[in-house]
Amino acid sequence: MKLAAGALLIAFAQAAFAQEVAAPQPFVIAGAIAQSGLLEKSAAGYRRGLLLWQDEINAAGGAKGRHVELRLEDDHSDATETRRIYERLAAQPGVDLLVGPFGSAAQIGAAAMAGRARRVLINATAAASAVQRHGGAYVVQVAAPFSSYGTAALDLLREEGLRRVLILARGDLASQEAAAGLRRQAIAQGLDVPQIEAFSAGARDFASQVALAKSLDTEAWVAFGKAYDAAEMVKTFKRLDYAPYLFIAQGAADPAFVQRVGQDAEWAIGISPYEPRAATHGNPDFVRAYASRWDDVPDLGAAQGYAAGKLIEQAVRDARSLDSEVLRASFVRLRSETPLGSHIPDAAGGAHAAAQPLLVQIVKGRSEIIWPARYATAQRTLPYPQWKTRQPIGE
Repeated sequence: MKLAAGALLIAFAQAAFAQEVAAPQPFVIAGAIAQSGLLEKSAAGYRRGLLLWQDEINAAGGAKGRHVELRLEDDHSDATETRRIYERLAAQPGVDLLVGPFGSAAQIGAAAMAGRARRVLINATAAASAVQRHGGAYVVQVAAPFSSYGTAALDLLREEGLRRVLILARGDLASQEAAAGLRRQAIAQGLDVPQIEAFSAGARDFASQVALAKSLDTEAWVAFGKAYDAAEMVKTFKRLDYAPYLFIAQGAADPAFVQRVGQDAEWAIGISPYEPRAATHGNPDFVRAYASRWDDVPDLGAAQGYAAGKLIEQAVRDARSLDSEVLRASFVRLRSETPLGSHIPDAAGGAHAAAQPLLVQIVKGRSEIIWPARYATAQRTLPYPQWKTRQPIGE
């Protein structure tokens, strides 16, 4: 009897060992995201979006039957530390895929490393063109490039039949890239566009730009910058009793814009790469799931993290194996829809070529989506009202 019991125990142990050996290794996605330091709060949504996707894909059976394991290290908001982490991760056995850090500055070093090491890296949040130049087809861009920020504005200009456009840009990389992208496209379509009017951070008077706009009989004023900049433009407009037919300012999409100018924010149009209310593919379900998990409304970073996960999910599903080069080819062929909208890689295979940020208009203190029309939550109101014709809200 003792011999029989011993044999039974050995059989159980062998079966358990065989089951453990047979179990597939996890599909490991690694990266560095600021969880302390200056970028901690800004990057929190990005990390949460990735974690939410991880929960969902594992509940659905994982990636080709393999449990998805996110290994997200804290880079302490230090770009030097970020580079060290990615150098180590690129050479680490068992890491199947890399996700980039938060923001363009940290991403450039990670992208350069990924290109040299021929490792696929998902660039979820960095919109600067320099990131893609450093990584090429090995860096899969999820974020809408800065150069795409004017695409919806251009569509609206065409539909309204407007030709004379003044483009302004804050003196930073993001604003300059966005303005240059719009100007290139506008000129190619035969619009009358003078040189971009640059302004410094903290500018409080736009009287000279208003004078220029009047002299050129400008129909559309399109500005790239922050909420502060948009607010100061509106203050100048009101003081000088100036109202172009179309006023678009990127910063008008930021809630801080309304806080700065109150009811004078009405009818301004902002540029937004993501809106929780947009009826993009899967977005209503994402917003509900995010609120349930985190008791919060997702921000842009959260949507980027979750969209990155959905793109990984599709690329893995379409690939014949999880080999790095096979996955890279799968990402190059990828055509998808996410909460951020359509996703199509460019001819080189890495940069996002289908991004189209939304246009929102301030109506009764709230941002309403007005473009593209398929996502609109309200009809647009044009022209931008003259100051003397405006009535206080509620009257």
